[in-house]
Amino acid sequence: MVNAALIQAPLFVPANRPERFAKAAASGADAVILDLEDAVALDAKDSARAALSVGFTDLPVLVRINASGTPWHEADLAAVAALPIAGVILPKAEDAQTCVGVAKTTGHGVIALIESALGLANARAIAAADGVSRLAFGSIDFCADLGCEHLREVLLPVRSELVLASRLAGIAAPIDGVTVQLDDMEISRSDTLHARALGFTGKLCIHPRQIATVLEGFAPSAAEIDWARRVLASGDGAAAVDGAMVDEPVRIRARAILARAG
Repeated sequence: MVNAALIQAPLFVPANRPERFAKAAASGADAVILDLEDAVALDAKDSARAALSVGFTDLPVLVRINASGTPWHEADLAAVAALPIAGVILPKAEDAQTCVGVAKTTGHGVIALIESALGLANARAIAAADGVSRLAFGSIDFCADLGCEHLREVLLPVRSELVLASRLAGIAAPIDGVTVQLDDMEISRSDTLHARALGFTGKLCIHPRQIATVLEGFAPSAAEIDWARRVLASGDGAAAVDGAMVDEPVRIRARAILARAG
């Protein structure tokens, strides 16, 4: 079984465009998301579902289904249950019971996409629900639900709550939402570093050009790796590294950096 905790830069591709599946897999992404939801027009939902496949790649394949309560939800569940995918992305996740039901019906782990005030209010219960492997943040839809601006300072408490909910539930750190600007990779880079600083360990991608930037943003820098090695070489008691005190909490961070570096 694929460990959803290791996915950092999954790339969306519309499920009704099977000619793009292999290109998405060759983009450098570490997972491909076949999207049955927002990227697919209403009159193409059935054809998109029929085009679902995993044979185009050895990468993990995730499927974003349509939300509970939509006309396509039940058929989506049946379709993904028949496929050896790495997980189901459930949009508009708002309660733990629905997430448990999706996991049981499909036999796959659920990445719960938090996109509303109700979803945020129930994020801790959702993160702790059986079958939920990870949370993800649908920041665009969240702002539409609340009528708020899509600004970092506005969304800071939301992102922090998703990180906290994941930690309390003992699941992998969450995946951040998309960056919609495609003409300036510095925005993607800055967004990735912001998410990483808050405790996220992945970011949803909507274009291949974002992938390298996202992967680089979540990878420890050479300076961080060097620092971590020197911290761990300092022994197991109190010590000084670069003029700062080092003890076990600092060594925990150093070990985490080296683990991310592989």
